[in-house]
Order: sequence, then C-alpha cells, then structure tokens
Amino acid sequence: MTMPFKRYLPKSLYGRASAIIITPIVIMQMAVAYFFFNAHWSQVTANLSDSVAADIAVATQLYSQAPSEAKAEELDALLRPDMQLSIKLRPGDDLPEVDRQAFFSVLDRTLRRALNQTLDDPFWFDTTRYPNHIDIRVKVDEGVLRFVAARERVFAPTGFVFIFWLITATVLLTLVSIIFIRNQAKPIRQLADAADAFGKGQDISTFKPSGASEVRRAGQSFLKMRARIQRHLEQRTMMLAGVSHDLRTPLTRLKLQIAMQDETEDTRAAKRDIAEMEAMLTGYLDFARGLGNEKPVSTALPEFLTETLVSFPDVSLKDVPDITLPLRTALVRRALVNLIHNARKYAKRCEVCAETVGNLVLIHVDDDGPGIPEDDREEAFKAFQRLDVARNQNVEGVGLGLSIARDIAQIHGGKLVLDDSPLGGCGRPWLCRVSLRLAPTLRRV
Repeated sequence: MTMPFKRYLPKSLYGRASAIIITPIVIMQMAVAYFFFNAHWSQVTANLSDSVAADIAVATQLYSQAPSEAKAEELDALLRPDMQLSIKLRPGDDLPEVDRQAFFSVLDRTLRRALNQTLDDPFWFDTTRYPNHIDIRVKVDEGVLRFVAARERVFAPTGFVFIFWLITATVLLTLVSIIFIRNQAKPIRQLADAADAFGKGQDISTFKPSGASEVRRAGQSFLKMRARIQRHLEQRTMMLAGVSHDLRTPLTRLKLQIAMQDETEDTRAAKRDIAEMEAMLTGYLDFARGLGNEKPVSTALPEFLTETLVSFPDVSLKDVPDITLPLRTALVRRALVNLIHNARKYAKRCEVCAETVGNLVLIHVDDDGPGIPEDDREEAFKAFQRLDVARNQNVEGVGLGLSIARDIAQIHGGKLVLDDSPLGGCGRPWLCRVSLRLAPTLRRV
C-alpha cells in the first residue's frame, strides 16, 4: 500500500533522521501548549475575570443605593488603592456601539461570560486600547459608570512567559538535534563518496572511517574490500603479464624459423597465425593492466578530438561544443581509438561528433555498418566477447575494445551505450557523462 504523502517525505538520511527527532518534539510542545491554555491558563483567566466582575457588580450596587457623582468618587477612593479598580461617572454618556476584539479571544470570552453572570445592567468593555489596563463601562440611569482595571487582575500574564520558554526550548532542542544528526550523517556521506570515487578509479587515500561504531565498521569493511580488489587486480595483471612474456619467447622462435623457410602458402598462413597470436597477447596484456592511475587534467574538447583523429583522416569530425572539462586524456583517447577501429572494421563511413546535455558531455561515434541486434548489445560489452552473427568472424580482434571503453566511461562518471546511428549502423556507442560535480572546471569557451 502506497502512502499518498510519501513523495513529500525527505529522501536523505539527514532529512529523515531530522524529521524523526524534530517532529515528536514539535508535536509534544504543541500538545503541552494546547492543554496548558485549555486547562490551566484558561481556568486562571476565568477566575480572575470572575473576581473583577464581582467587584464591578458590588461597586455598581453600592452606587445604585445613592446615585451621584460624589458617590462614584467615594467608591473610587475606596477601591483604587487596594483593588486596582478606578470608578468614574460620566453623566449623559451612552455605551459605545462598536466592539474591539482582542487577539487572544480567551480574555474577551471569559470576561464577557463573567460580566453576564454578575451584572444585570448593560455593559461594554475594551481589552485592546490600553496595554496595561482594561476599560469596562456599565450603563446606569445617570449615564455610564466607567471602570478601569489593571490588566493583570483580569488576564494571567504567565501564559506569554510559558509560551516564550516553550518556543525557546523547542528551538534549542531542534538546533541540538540538527547538529547531532548532521555529525552522524556526515561519515555516511563520506563513505558513499569514497565508494563512488573508488568505483571511478580515483584516489581515496584520504578517507578515514569515522562516526558511530556501525559506520566505522562499514568504512573499515569497505577499505578491506578495496584492498582485496586491488590485490586481485594486481595478481591478474602479473599472471597475464607473465603468460604474455612466456609465450612471446616461443612465438619469436617460431617467427624466426618460419622466416628462414621458403615462401609458400603454408608459411604465409603460419605467419598470419603468429601475428594474430601476438595481437591477442597484446590485447590480453592491455586488458590486464587495467586503466592505470592517470589523473584528470583540464582539456579543451575540440582540440582533444582533433588531435585524436589525426591518425584517422577518413573519419570526419563535426558539431563539437567549445567546452573545457577534466579528462584522463590517455584513457579517453584509447577508448575513442578502440571505438573508431571497431567502426572502421565493419563500416565504410565513420563520423565523430559531440554535444552537451545539461551537465553531461556526450561523444558519439557513428558508422554505417551492419549494426548489432538490440538483444545482443549488452553481450557486446563482455570481455573477450565477439558477436560473429552480426560481425565477420574473420576480422581481427580479441573482443576487448568495447569492454575497455566502457570501463573508461565509468571512470569519468558515465557509461557506454550502443544505439542506432543516424548513418544507418550501430553507432553512437560512446556516452561519456561528466557531471558538474565531478568536473568543476567544466566551462564554455
């Protein structure tokens, strides 16, 4: 079952861990604030409002016993010092017709309820005009009795203090959580970057496992795996290099013996077989040597492709964008040469072009050869694989060109793709993706 809001959830570990820790904190603080205002704070405010309403009701009744301005002044002198409640008679006045609502409606609601319960006369009040006082007016026969009460007698100011510390605590806890989660997620990100760099043949000697014990263990396991892979590659190189060296000696003796024989059809066939064996040994050794430790350098793409195609006068170059990007030039040149040789073996026409798509660089090698069926294209990338159904099996080669080219593409953060060529063959095999993250010097000239 797919949750409809799943696409809105954070995708990174940092974001998800932050949500897991911060969301309960926020919900808890909101729940505490809600229950505080609806239980404690509202109740305290209601009690204060009831007290003020009772004082106003008593003062109104005392005034009604001898209604006069002098009586109002007498009550004012009695209530003002100890009860923080002033009284003044405004002869001939009427109650205002416009009510002004406070931002916190709890105060208005509780005060109105208290006054309704204690007063029989019409009344009006304003809790917004004065910051420290509340204006309450009661209609009497002579005019209006105006009561001014201190705000703290009606409204509990501790609520704002509570809210302030609640928000402050939430912010502080959130900041601590963010800092903690960031420190925990950083080693995982470093491990992912190191694994990505190692997969592209880059140096990761500066990587050191850090973070929690589980992350350190994963980093140490990765370093052990890296050491095993490097040891395996070195053993493969040494083995194939040794085999190649040992076989070259008898091949050289065979070449010498055949060269001393009379030129016949048999000797010519033997020479061709020996040459093919030497080519195969060279291909095996090149594959075993891997991709080396060449460092990327800032390279102008048009000049690089022009220099690469100097040895191929029959291959045309077109549509190359003026950009500079970091390349392992020897490796990329080797990949292009392999692809161009492969195209020239099976086609009459070959073209090289390039383009940029977003932050990617694509180099295409097109040919008008017979092509490779779509179902067999993935097989063509395997080492020592030759698709004789689509290609002439008498053509020289050991089936390593595409495999080496794909490894070089992956080192540059890209991949090798076999697709249909505009020239009619199976062209556009080279898809070199160099993202801006991996190539910060990428720029247009």
